[in-house]
Amino acid sequence: MQIGIIGLGAMGREIARNLVAAGHSVTAWNRSGGSVEGVRMAQTPVHALQADMALTMLSDDLAIREILLDTNLLSQARSGLVHVVSSTISVAFARELMEIHRAAGVAYLSAPVLGRPDVAAKGELNVLVAGAPAALEKVKPALEAISKQIWDMGDEPPTANAAKIACNMMITMAIEAMAEAVVLTEAEGLSRECFFELILGTLFGCRPYQSYSGNIIRNEYHPGFKATLGLKDLRLAKDATADAARALPMLDAVHRRMQDTVAAGLGEHDWSAMAKFTLGQG
Repeated sequence: MQIGIIGLGAMGREIARNLVAAGHSVTAWNRSGGSVEGVRMAQTPVHALQADMALTMLSDDLAIREILLDTNLLSQARSGLVHVVSSTISVAFARELMEIHRAAGVAYLSAPVLGRPDVAAKGELNVLVAGAPAALEKVKPALEAISKQIWDMGDEPPTANAAKIACNMMITMAIEAMAEAVVLTEAEGLSRECFFELILGTLFGCRPYQSYSGNIIRNEYHPGFKATLGLKDLRLAKDATADAARALPMLDAVHRRMQDTVAAGLGEHDWSAMAKFTLGQG
């Protein structure tokens, strides 16, 4: 399959490597340049749209709008292209993209992913995909090359974006839950190591707890998924639920914590640095 990629950040590079390894022909464009072995680098993003499938992995709504929409690039896409947007974007923007792609005659799938760059490198992402079944069937070989599992979220693209935003919201809640549990148990003299050995071996032996408990134990929050991006995703969650007219107190709490994290100059640290404030180390 001929595949174009727009955006070669930490995730995009690993995705590109796995697509090449699976035998696909990959052309990529990146705002800041760079290269990936086996990938042909394009001078302009429009070249990435001259393919069977184009995968966009840009940082947010604004980046996609500036690069693809403001320049009317979709009107120059190859006939039959399926555009797969794997960025974490707002539900409202996903709805807008549906209409724009429909007007341009370009098939569109929302396919945000669960997993960090190390997971992407192993080709073990979870891909949450929604859109027309025929479009999904066409690009499934490429998605299988980068994923552990493809999760079909239905025929309407925004549902995949809502699911991804909800997942990220729940990860921040898990980080806050761990920090608050440490406050409780340390007050009685139980070490963090001992407590996390307990919860990982019993009730919470899942990836978010496994990934971020170590950061809390060491009080080290080296860059992984940046707090600035975590704050962006929590804002997307608040925006997505604004019309629901329901109180989400846990979302409000973790949003404030992440705001504190970024305001304290920790925006480039891992988003689990929000635990520092509950632990009194922020």
